[in-house]
Amino acid sequence: MPAGELRYPSPPPTNSTTTVDDEAGLVWAQIKTEAKRDAESEPALASYLYSTILSHSSLERSLAFHLGNKLCSSTLLSTLLYDLFLNTFTSDPCLRAAAVADLRAARVRDPACVSFSHCLLNYKGFLACQAHRVAHKLWTQSRRPLALALHSRVSDVFAVDIHPAAKIGKGVLFDHATGVVIGETAVVGNNVSILHHVTLGGTGKATGDRHPKIGDGVLIGAGATILGNVKIGEGAKIGAGSVVLIDVPPRTTAVGNPARLVGGKEKPAKHEECPGESMDHTSFISEWSDYII
Repeated sequence: MPAGELRYPSPPPTNSTTTVDDEAGLVWAQIKTEAKRDAESEPALASYLYSTILSHSSLERSLAFHLGNKLCSSTLLSTLLYDLFLNTFTSDPCLRAAAVADLRAARVRDPACVSFSHCLLNYKGFLACQAHRVAHKLWTQSRRPLALALHSRVSDVFAVDIHPAAKIGKGVLFDHATGVVIGETAVVGNNVSILHHVTLGGTGKATGDRHPKIGDGVLIGAGATILGNVKIGEGAKIGAGSVVLIDVPPRTTAVGNPARLVGGKEKPAKHEECPGESMDHTSFISEWSDYII
């Protein structure tokens, strides 16, 4: 692959549907164990945990039930949404594999994530991402009115606005997630971590392919804004509050408004770790400035 070229999201590499289901089965067994433990230790949650997790036979059934209840309205019934989510998850092993990868991402990267069941039930970034995957599937099937209706409900309920045409990889963490906006032609790679109030938007003038392309393993800090059809290279890091309007090379750090590369444009400092997985937000500070309080 040429230097700086982005790898776009692709279906999870699996040998068979059985492999995907085995992986999901392991995570699901752990989720049920956690839910049983929590129901015993906190009886006030026993009924809730039974209806959302313990009464279901698989992760996709539990997820479909939970999303249906979260996103329903007086005119968009939970039973309709349950059938929609369940049919989509069960018919597409890629979506099931992505959900498991997203659960693992939250559990590993976020020290506040105490269990898989906690993420499944309470992480709105995870839930918004899974609902988006279904909306995107509908969009590709030319069921666009339903995709847009689902997108609207996700935005209303979770305060996460991802256009159903946007392409999202697997192993993605939307940490806190409030205020995340991702435009129609944006692409987000695999193993990416995005903090709250991040915008992947257009410049306001362009039409067609006009939104950012985020490579694998990228970390985007809270409040960062990336505008236009720009490429954020694999393993790059975007500092909190930065405004990015041009391409960022792989394995580099961009900070500030407007964003500048740590180490300079000609010979930017490069890191070896994958920031989207390490979640290292601040190690560049000593190289970037003489920041002192």
